[in-house]
Amino acid sequence: MEKTLISIHLLQGTAFVWSMEDVRKIRQLHRLVGSLVGSLPRKPRQNARLGLPLQLLPEEARLLVEIGAAVMLRAGQPERASRGQDEGCDSERGSQGVEDVPLSEVAAYKQALDESYEVQRRLALQEKRSLLESLSERIMQGRARHRQKRGEQTGDTTLLESQEGLEENFRFPRESMMVQLPTARLTPGPMEVVDWQHPSPEWPYTGQQAHETRYRVFRDLWEKGYFITSGSKFGGDFLLYPGDPMRFHAHYIALCAAPDEPLHLCDIVAAGRLGSNVKKTVLLCAAARDGAVTYTSLQWAGLQ
Repeated sequence: MEKTLISIHLLQGTAFVWSMEDVRKIRQLHRLVGSLVGSLPRKPRQNARLGLPLQLLPEEARLLVEIGAAVMLRAGQPERASRGQDEGCDSERGSQGVEDVPLSEVAAYKQALDESYEVQRRLALQEKRSLLESLSERIMQGRARHRQKRGEQTGDTTLLESQEGLEENFRFPRESMMVQLPTARLTPGPMEVVDWQHPSPEWPYTGQQAHETRYRVFRDLWEKGYFITSGSKFGGDFLLYPGDPMRFHAHYIALCAAPDEPLHLCDIVAAGRLGSNVKKTVLLCAAARDGAVTYTSLQWAGLQ
């Protein structure tokens, strides 16, 4: 059975995953977390809970590619038809901002919307009738009382007679209809594979010393079994979890540095005190060029 690679879409140096199935694989099979950055269709004006796409750290994206689980992609240039075909299509497309969409697809989409509206209107009408039937006794009693107050003769009007003009007078605004919001492109455009070993506008990290240091530390910690997320909210490079972050708190704040990079004493003291305040251990991670990583833990003891 052929292995399906995870599609990582690059945009100006940022890695995104748009498929929910790929997101599941990344977390369950590869112990990588990322961060959801998309708004939810039903609650777009809040950021407490987010949805697709999943944004990956550069180290996460590179790791997935190196272990053969993913491929990096970027949007390619669409192929243009011949000059004669372009002129023929341009005369039919109009100027409504849908130059790259055939008129047949636009017409099919509008027809689907019309059919969906008719179905939803019919269902809303049935619901209205059911509601009137459930309240029929109360409606008849109310009408009888009004007639008695006006001194009119009480008749035997049935609910069926009172609903004679319901279908003609029933209004269901188009603004009230439900519209499907797809979470994936049904017909994606042309994509090109990105070679992460060569720097490009989509992947500018190749050859950068800071990225190489962070990646060596990231991969070594990942191979040790940790779940790893960004540590920016605690002033570090990574946060290390003993299990899935949905179930565990982070135990370590990782700070990455090259072996020959000097560290100021004030920065070390600040990191140690910060780790103590948030009940985490600070790890100073020095990654050598040969891949070896040395760890030094800091814990603020204070004065006794």
